[in-house]
Amino acid sequence: MKHGLFAIFAVAIGLVSCTLEPRYQRPHAAIAPQWPQATVAAAPAASDVGWRDFFSDARLQKLIELAVLHNPDARVAELNIAAARAQYQIQKASLFPAISASGLEEVQKYPSSVSAIASSGAAGGGTTAGTSTSGGGSSVFRYFDVGVGFTSYELDLFGKIRSLDHERLQQYLGYVETRRSAQISVVAEVASAYLTLLADQKLLQITRDTLDSQQDSLKLIQLSFDGGVATALDFNQAKTTVATAQASLAQYERQVAQDQNALVVLLGVPLPDDLPANGELDSQTLLTDLPAGMPSEILAQRPDILAAEHNLIAANANIGAARAAFFPSISLTGNFGTASTQLSGLFERGSTAWSFAPQISVPLFAGGANVAGLHLAKTQRDILTTQYEQSIQSAFREVADALAGLGTLDRQLAADQALVDASAESYRLSNMRFTHGVDNYLGVLDSQRLLFSAQQSLVNVKLARLQNLVTLYKALGGGWRERGA
Repeated sequence: MKHGLFAIFAVAIGLVSCTLEPRYQRPHAAIAPQWPQATVAAAPAASDVGWRDFFSDARLQKLIELAVLHNPDARVAELNIAAARAQYQIQKASLFPAISASGLEEVQKYPSSVSAIASSGAAGGGTTAGTSTSGGGSSVFRYFDVGVGFTSYELDLFGKIRSLDHERLQQYLGYVETRRSAQISVVAEVASAYLTLLADQKLLQITRDTLDSQQDSLKLIQLSFDGGVATALDFNQAKTTVATAQASLAQYERQVAQDQNALVVLLGVPLPDDLPANGELDSQTLLTDLPAGMPSEILAQRPDILAAEHNLIAANANIGAARAAFFPSISLTGNFGTASTQLSGLFERGSTAWSFAPQISVPLFAGGANVAGLHLAKTQRDILTTQYEQSIQSAFREVADALAGLGTLDRQLAADQALVDASAESYRLSNMRFTHGVDNYLGVLDSQRLLFSAQQSLVNVKLARLQNLVTLYKALGGGWRERGA
């Protein structure tokens, strides 16, 4: 019988079951096969371009390296993977019986009127029993048992447990992709914050230069005003330009400080003292150009879209578990060991004891719970299908918008550069005419305001162009790899 019990264990563990999961089919994405404003070109995908290859600036590379290690969002995503892995392992353990060793001492006292009944049932299940003491019209029964066995192990005949195991696996894989997506977002956010800091530092420097120039002009006009050459209007107009520049200076000093604070939050650690030298917004080595064209089908490999698909597959597996609830379930309980009415007799010859209790449960009436559970599982699958399709459409728009910005921002940058050059020449000529007494200070004031505004606009367009490249890199799935494949 001992060998027969182990044979039953082996059959239970090795039982191969079917599943009732629907066959998964990837939803069709309602997007164009190619991007707008882009042509197909033989080039590596952006996801294969490592962030160290795309971001050439040494200081930015160090900042991204720190953020990848310490950013709170990336850390939470990593912990979610660990939690999902543990949940998957817990669910997978349900495929196997939980075998445990147990020891039991049972003592029961019965009055004499029921001692005969107790003698036949005190040991439980009729394995063995005995009376150790008696007297006073009552009896005390003792029972000892030591064994190894399992309790309520469910045979997965219709794939319920395997479907739940598949669901947990897909959820775990979804968290893995979410971790990759979180890193991509962190890399892009750090790069964008760094570029914003460079732009505000550039604007701060322009404002300081403008303020210095305006203060020099104010000193000259004051001398002219004191000498009766310049008018009070010229003097007060010069004072307004200085006050305006001082207000702008305070604004950009505040923005630079806030930009640095934002970087610290993204990094998760204070800015170290040994960072490489600060880059320049005009540097040609900040970013590397991306491939010009590629098919839109690469979006299916973006981590956030892969995570959405894993969640969809998990919901599909849950339908199989909901379907299996309509069918009978079989659970097994078994134990093998030794039993005796005396502790010293547990391991004597003839004390072997075993039990085996299969149980079948056939659902007859559940008040509609099983039907509702299946309907819920299908509805959740449909919701995730819609969310998956929506995520692809949103990703397509992100890439299309970034591609639309490439050419237009280059043209805008060229136009703003021409405006700065023309404004600088206009300011030089206006200042020359005022110095030689040909014109009043109003012409200098207007031309200087136009130059300052044009310089600010140029810096903002440079920032927008670089941030657009970062957005395109992120939208195409770049930022997960440190180095290119």
